[in-house]
Amino acid sequence: MLEEFKAFIAKGNVMDMAVGIIIGAAFTAIVKSMVDDLINPIIGLFTGGIDFTNNFVVLSGGEATYASLEAAREAGAAVFAYGSFFMAVFNFLIIAFVVFMLVKNVNRIKAMAEKEKAEEPAAPAGPSEIDLLTEIRDALRK
Repeated sequence: MLEEFKAFIAKGNVMDMAVGIIIGAAFTAIVKSMVDDLINPIIGLFTGGIDFTNNFVVLSGGEATYASLEAAREAGAAVFAYGSFFMAVFNFLIIAFVVFMLVKNVNRIKAMAEKEKAEEPAAPAGPSEIDLLTEIRDALRK
């Protein structure tokens, strides 16, 4: 069983997957920072800094009012946090667009590199195997 496990781990697919997960986690941090630190502040300028996170409805009985969603949750009230959900969807759309733009640019750069490689002149073809064997035969006859 241990040998099977070693063979499983040694397969290229498992190692590729592990590297992909690690790179994906690092890439997630970059995209999150880009959205939180660069894009959201710019969007905030145009929307007047609107944040829907604290829009909620208290579902539990009573007339209690809470200053924020966090205060309502700390008090143990059942809340319908539609603003938080809306902001999560909005952030998802921003992140999806940023990832789309990054992938699009990476693919464009990759295509340009492949095009340049394809345009490089091919090295002149040397003599074929038959030509070489013919030359050797002729040289041995002399």
